[in-house]
Amino acid sequence: MPTVRANDTGDARRARKRRPRPPRTFKYEKPRSQETAKAIVGLCQTDIIRGAVQVIKEGGDNNLHSHTGMDGFWMVLRGRARYYGPGDEVLGEFGVHEGIVMPRGAQYWFESIGDEDLELLQVVAFDREVKNERVDVEPRKFEVGTVQRFNGKTG
Repeated sequence: MPTVRANDTGDARRARKRRPRPPRTFKYEKPRSQETAKAIVGLCQTDIIRGAVQVIKEGGDNNLHSHTGMDGFWMVLRGRARYYGPGDEVLGEFGVHEGIVMPRGAQYWFESIGDEDLELLQVVAFDREVKNERVDVEPRKFEVGTVQRFNGKTG
């Protein structure tokens, strides 16, 4: 019987990650049954990228925070958004088809500033050499797990 080495599991995991994944399709529709101030519609995900749409009925992001291993960009699909950095410095105000890129380590939060619901396309990429952690700079305004989640995957 062959001897199993301790790192065989890690080798197998790395081999699975190298295998090409099949293409997946998605479709975004604004949730009709949103009951919370913020909802997320998951569109797609691989081991290094994730796409979603955040729907904010009122208010905005949770608090000033950053991510250690994740770069992301947000583009407004509907409504208006204002992004802030440390000390509530305004990083920008964005309307439809405008947005911002947030490199890992950048501190930010955002809010809806228009009269209609804010719909934000969010695309993030992960640095697999760094453990991605959310670093809260200020106390959270609400529990992250209370955000309503919807699935936009079709394939």
